[in-house]
Amino acid sequence: MEATVAERGQITLPKAVRDALGLTKGTQLTVELEGGRIILRKSVDDAISRARGKFALDGFESSEAAVKAVRDED
Repeated sequence: MEATVAERGQITLPKAVRDALGLTKGTQLTVELEGGRIILRKSVDDAISRARGKFALDGFESSEAAVKAVRDED
């Protein structure tokens, strides 16, 4: 597979690569240089960090209280 560097330094990753890694708009990648190679890594915690803080714990004073209620603890 090949990709061409555009005038502004951008490249388009081949669709097969994007699909295989589940890359979508906004996915964060880490760029590393290793000798003469460019290494792109998908940030593992990207999905977790985007979801953090988006769910309300309606009726609970804390996440600990919610966990106790789900586990049916007093």
